[in-house]
Formats: sequence, structure tokens, C-alpha cells
Amino acid sequence: MEKKTAVVSKDANVETKTTSGGSLFATIVIPVAVIICVLIYMFVLGNPANFEGGSNENHPLPGNYLAIVYKGGWVVPILMSLVLMVFIFAIERVLTISKAKGTKNVAGFVRTISSKLNQRDINGAIAACDVQKGSVGNVVKAGLLKYKEMQNEPELLKAEKVAAIQKEIEESTSLELPMLEKNLVVISTIASISTLVGLIGTVLGMIKAFSALAASGSPDATALSNGISEALINTALGITGSTLAIIAYNYFTSKIDELTYSIDEAGFSIISTFAAQHDSAGETVRKQTV
Repeated sequence: MEKKTAVVSKDANVETKTTSGGSLFATIVIPVAVIICVLIYMFVLGNPANFEGGSNENHPLPGNYLAIVYKGGWVVPILMSLVLMVFIFAIERVLTISKAKGTKNVAGFVRTISSKLNQRDINGAIAACDVQKGSVGNVVKAGLLKYKEMQNEPELLKAEKVAAIQKEIEESTSLELPMLEKNLVVISTIASISTLVGLIGTVLGMIKAFSALAASGSPDATALSNGISEALINTALGITGSTLAIIAYNYFTSKIDELTYSIDEAGFSIISTFAAQHDSAGETVRKQTV
């Protein structure tokens, strides 16, 4: 009982550490991305050399898109921050999922485990997990260690041994999945709000453009067209951020599903092999007894 309690406490600590690591990364990245984009907005896009008369209060120089983006208003750096965050979190997810796969091809690793189990080479299968590493290797190794432990447990029934192996695999999987899925909530949130933030900037820009037109007292096609183009910059940035976030989220979700399927496949192979070999061992014992 004391041993089991210690294991549960260790697992809880690992899960808490994983969650804290993900939260710390997001806590650092989000404000840093905002600061970087605000600086770019002020000193790169808002460079006076991009505007008529050398002042960012004037119209942009013809064909100068940096100045046009700057005229989109204060919503622009927010939208730029969302796009930058998508790239940063996407890179972080690529590195994490690549590490979770391990050193070798996952499908080949699962076939190796199945082959070792069919040959009754448990130690060889565990050694393959040590070579593979990553989340897949960790989960399969936990199941194999429990497999080996159940082989030397004469007091339990076959069904109890199979249940113990299955529970070990499920618990190990539940500890690894949070690491794979962390920070995906940030990407999914950006996918949802980026377009809305862009529309807010567009509406504010349109209000500003028509207010300036009304204040002038006479129609100014050039000023109106400039105001509309500046407002639509926000829509373009918002749609861009949302599109990138949706693509990234769906891509990483599919990769996580592939890893989960591989883990399930390896777990099924472990459980079914144990059940089959246990039956064979039982039949041999009964024949020897008779």
C-alpha cells in the first residue's frame, strides 16, 4: 500500500510540473510577442521616412505598404502579436511532438515491440523502448515493466493481471497526453479571436474615415479611399492570423492523434500477447498435472 501511494504521488508531481512548464512558457511568450510587435509598429512601420513630409501624421508615400499598415491604428500591433504567437507556439509544438515521437519511426517501433513480444523477449522490448525514448517509448515501457511484473505474480488471476497492465498503460498515457496538448489552447484561442479583433480594427478605421470625411464638409475621394484601405489592413491581418492558427491547430491535433493511435496499438499488442501466452502457460501446467 505504501509503494502504491508513493507512485501516485510521483505521477501527480510529474503532471503538475508539466502543466507549470506549459503555463510558464505561455506567460513569457505572450507579453514578449506583444512588446516586440509594438516596437516594430512604432519604429519600423511608423518610421517617418515612410510618410509624406517625413512625419507619420501625414499620408503614406505612394506604394509604401509599411506606412499603410501603420495607418491601420493601434489594433495593428495586437494583430501582429497574434500572428507572431502562432509561429512561436507552432515551433514549440513541432519540437515537443518530434521529441515525443522518439528517435525512430513510430510505426516501426510498434512493429518491433510486437515482434519482441511474439518471441517472448520482454527484455529486448524494454531495451527497444530505451532506444526509442519519447512519450511513446515511455508509455510502452511502463506497460512492459508491468507485463514483466505480472509474469512473476502467481497469486493474481489472469483477468486481474491483464487489468493491471491495461491500467498501467492508461495511467502512463494520461500523464504523457497533457505534455502533447499543452499550449494548443492558445493556438485555438487565436484562431477564434484573430478575425474578430481584425473586424474591430476595421470598424474603428471606417468610423474614423467617415468622421474625417464629414468634418471636411466636402467629399474627398482620396482621403476616403485611403481611410478604407487602412481600415481593411486590420481585416487582412486578422484573417491571416486566424487562418494560420486553424491550420496549425488541425495539423498538431492530427499528429497527436497519430501518436495516441500508436500508443493504443502497442498497448493492445502487449495485453493480447500477455493473455495468449498466459493461456498457453496455463494449458501446459494443466497437462503436466494430469
